[in-house]
Amino acid sequence: MVISFHNKFLSLFFFIFLCNISNAQEDMLLYNKVDSLFNKENYKELIRIVKTKSINLDVQKKAKLNFFIAKSYDNLNKEDSALIYHQKALKIYKKLKLEEKVIEINSEIFEILKSQNNIKFDINTYLDNIYKYAEEKKSSKWLKYYWTNIGIGFLKKSNTDSQKHYADSARYFFNKAFSLPSIKEDIIKETHLYSLFGSLYSRKHRKKDSALYYYNMALKAYYQDTINYKNLNTLFNILNNSGNALRRSKDYKDALSYYKKAEIIELPKLNRKSKKVLYNNMSASYYYLKDWKNAYEYLYKCDSIKKLINLKDQNALISDIQEQYDNEKLRADNLEIESKRKQNKNLLFAALAFILFGGITAFLIQKNTRKKQKLAEQEKALETQKLATVLKEQELVSIDAMIEGQEKERQRIANDLHDDLGGLMATVKLHFNALKDKQTPELFDKTTTLLDEAYHKVRAIAHAKNSGVIAKQGLLKAVQNMADKISASNKITVDVIDHGLENRLENSLELTIFRIIQELITNVIKHAEATEATIHLTNHEDSLNIMIEDNGKGFNPSQITTKNKGMGISSIDKRVEHLNGTLTIESEHKKGTTIIIDLPI
Repeated sequence: MVISFHNKFLSLFFFIFLCNISNAQEDMLLYNKVDSLFNKENYKELIRIVKTKSINLDVQKKAKLNFFIAKSYDNLNKEDSALIYHQKALKIYKKLKLEEKVIEINSEIFEILKSQNNIKFDINTYLDNIYKYAEEKKSSKWLKYYWTNIGIGFLKKSNTDSQKHYADSARYFFNKAFSLPSIKEDIIKETHLYSLFGSLYSRKHRKKDSALYYYNMALKAYYQDTINYKNLNTLFNILNNSGNALRRSKDYKDALSYYKKAEIIELPKLNRKSKKVLYNNMSASYYYLKDWKNAYEYLYKCDSIKKLINLKDQNALISDIQEQYDNEKLRADNLEIESKRKQNKNLLFAALAFILFGGITAFLIQKNTRKKQKLAEQEKALETQKLATVLKEQELVSIDAMIEGQEKERQRIANDLHDDLGGLMATVKLHFNALKDKQTPELFDKTTTLLDEAYHKVRAIAHAKNSGVIAKQGLLKAVQNMADKISASNKITVDVIDHGLENRLENSLELTIFRIIQELITNVIKHAEATEATIHLTNHEDSLNIMIEDNGKGFNPSQITTKNKGMGISSIDKRVEHLNGTLTIESEHKKGTTIIIDLPI
């Protein structure tokens, strides 16, 4: 049972699918038939099929179908219906963003509207759209169309005192259009422009010969363009306009010869309106020839067509249709403007929210950055303080060691004086007492020997005094110990390079030099922001050279004066001056500092 239901469902689905395919194929056949009827200029049959058949097509073909219907109504002198379908096609092409098609429909609507009388609205909007597109795309085709229609506008202006001005303007724009290169797709061909020049000389200047010259040029161009432009309506218009040029010059018989050539042409489109104009011209020509019978006959034909066309009602319908279209477009534009306004409002709120969020984020980032910077500065200050503490501890240790060494040295000297030299001097005293009692040579020699021994003991004690500076380590060892302790902090590396310091210096001199070096290294740590420093110690027999270099940020030595010596330079300078030495400072911004001290020994 379930299988049977399943099979029925599949059969129904397949049947619907086949029907849809069949309908789609039928719609395409109808569309192709409409296309064929349009090319064969069978407009009545085309409209009949469209009215009696429902054709479902894709969007682009639907727009093309509306164009076929509009042109068919246009060619049957039903401009009101043509306008409706052109506007339908225009809406679709705008949605599809097919710019060339949009401009093409603009030109069709403009042609319909400019042929009407007493239109209440400005039709130049369509022409302006064409110009903007032509300029943007650099289209010779549409620029030629635009300049030609501007010239036609001046050509149609009434004959007043400004006639020459209008004629000159019309000629200027026709020449501008004529100068543009021609392509196969041009709407405005040389045939049309020659005909317009003929109308210019006929209507504005009343120069029959010039007008006929250009109309003959138009006929020549017409017969040469047998593929792209040849149609009977163009030939009809040239013959009719040639008759008009002769009629305006009162050559009524010659004018009628052209009119009659036009009359026998069977127009496939626009036949009623064109024939109405022709019959009116022929009636006027017969009137001036006083051929009342033919004048009345063609006047009757003209009135019959006028009633049939009913231009007044048609103009009213076209005005209503265009007004309705404009109102719909205005409503659509208002909706679009409102939509954009809401969109812009939302974008504004979003932008404000983003700015607020961005501002808060930036503030927090800045605050955090400042906090990190402050912590880094504090950490740097702490490291500097640690190094300074190390230096102070080193100095205190050195001083303690020196004091301890001095105390031990004093104790040793006191012991030596008491135990060794004191006993020796007591023996010398005994020998002197004995020598006083017994003046023998042997005793005199022994006493002399004891005095020499006492002298050498005193010299030995004095010599031993000079061997105990800075905990008996000496200047070089003390400086190397300081450099090692500072380098152990991993903030700055301090190297010591020595030459000729095998012999020791006087105790107080070594201690003073050590304190000078210590103060200079302290300045490097505190102020130079250096990563490397080098201490050079060179003994030149009669002088000692001390040079301390760093790779820090440097400074301007000229800013350090005798009155304002920063970074402890004043106390160092005084110590060097006390030792009869010289102090030299060499520094350059971002290239480090070198301090050179020369001390006499």
